[in-house]
Amino acid sequence: MKLLMSAVATAALFSLSAFAESWTGTISDAKCGKAHADASEKSMNCVKGCVKGGMAPVFVVGDQVFKIKNADKVMDHLGHKVTVTGKLDGDTVTVDSVKM
Repeated sequence: MKLLMSAVATAALFSLSAFAESWTGTISDAKCGKAHADASEKSMNCVKGCVKGGMAPVFVVGDQVFKIKNADKVMDHLGHKVTVTGKLDGDTVTVDSVKM
């Protein structure tokens, strides 16, 4: 049942991809992904270090990890819990705005 609900939620998220939407999650890095969804100080420091070392920032929403097409929009929010407004295309988010 849990898997079915997750699949329905994911399908709903992807079906709205043509329109600007808002999601709340955490900006992490491609190496650590969901490991830093807690937005703790330790996680923020790791995300900043990984991105500085060349890893791409990613957007973590629940169990989903999304690539960020225009990563420059999230660089001030590495490791933070944020609300992102943008468009979803497959597994990639194009960010219009970021709010803490």
